[in-house]
Amino acid sequence: MELKEKLLSSFMAFEEQIDVHSELHDLRTAAIKNFENKGFPSKKEEAWKYTSLNAILKNDFTVFPKHENSIEFSQVSKYFLNEVDTYKVVFVDGVFSSHLSSTTHEGIDVCLMASALNKPKYKMVIDKYFNQIANKDDSLTSLNTAFANEGAYINIPKGKVAPKPIEIMYFSTGNEAALLVQPRNLVIVGENSHVQIIERHQSLNENPVLTNSVTEIFAEKRAIVDYYKIQNDTHEANLIDNTFVSQQQESHVYVHTFSFGGNLTRNNLNFYHFGERLTSTLNGITIIGEKQHVDHYTLVNHATPNCESFQDYKGIYSDRSTGVFNGKVYVEKEAQKTNAFQKSNNILLSDKATINAKPQLEIFADDVKCSHGCTVGQLDETALFYMQQRGIPQKEAKALLMYAFSNAVIENIKIPELKQRITKIIATKLGVKMGFDL
Repeated sequence: MELKEKLLSSFMAFEEQIDVHSELHDLRTAAIKNFENKGFPSKKEEAWKYTSLNAILKNDFTVFPKHENSIEFSQVSKYFLNEVDTYKVVFVDGVFSSHLSSTTHEGIDVCLMASALNKPKYKMVIDKYFNQIANKDDSLTSLNTAFANEGAYINIPKGKVAPKPIEIMYFSTGNEAALLVQPRNLVIVGENSHVQIIERHQSLNENPVLTNSVTEIFAEKRAIVDYYKIQNDTHEANLIDNTFVSQQQESHVYVHTFSFGGNLTRNNLNFYHFGERLTSTLNGITIIGEKQHVDHYTLVNHATPNCESFQDYKGIYSDRSTGVFNGKVYVEKEAQKTNAFQKSNNILLSDKATINAKPQLEIFADDVKCSHGCTVGQLDETALFYMQQRGIPQKEAKALLMYAFSNAVIENIKIPELKQRITKIIATKLGVKMGFDL
């Protein structure tokens, strides 16, 4: 049975397993019908021109784990940010792990999406926010909505600062021959509130896994959201990440994406503006090799005046790896005084590595400052020669140049312990030991 047919036949059984009110039933039914009509995206669609899912979809994915799997903290401790105290929302093969998690309802809510969806006390919040900013036409987002149940629910009320960062962790044990998981996250940050969130998907062996994730982020007036996505998975892991951000007046939202591993990674990052004088920041570093594939698809929709957006994506590609950057800035007629900046810089370390870059500006306002740029090249041979002449071995010289190339994005990391962790991952990816620490 093909995966699409398996998912359609599994939907009815899924709804029988969970207790939901009629509004969610109608929403799920509409979503699965949209997926049924559209199916999985193909390269015939412009947005997926450079990324094919065909090879992945040939796997016989298990939609629901056959049995509940558990892991010990010692098996996964290295993936957590142990240097600092954090809240933790942890899932194993798509199922919440209470003994690995550290949730809270003291002043803020850091808990389960399943609880928020199914408990009456959360109904007003769910009705207001759930599935309100996600793209209802997108087939993979619709598929996630149809099966939405497990995931992280984070609600920071008005005037609150989350006292410590929040880690959202998804582990795949590999106990299934191939597994499909569909986490759904909802993040609500109230007026004048602040939160830092770290999200990671991690396979624990080489069995194929496909993650179809959807995250909705709502930043109310003057809210600050600092969101980090760490992608450093095994060679059989595939991630399709759909993130939708709604911003109100004077809010600041930062999304930092670090793509270091996995078979295929597709990051769909969408920002929508609903207030003036707000700022959107999208940063990314991609360092991959072998036959790995990373596709960044971004949209910033400037719909209100006096707003700013900044996109800075760095890519380093070796062997037969492939990178894609498809970034769009859309400035509506009403969005006067917009300041939008978009940049994609890439280094190819191999003649067989590929980067497909398509920066786009669509501007319908006449009083704006908008720019975009893209570069593709190799390491500066003159700088490399200069460093070697001063006693730095070639391997370390190349690593230092590549680290310097990425440093503008690294400097934007606001959690010192996470900055150290990212620095070490980059050094490992580049095959050197850095002679300094941050």
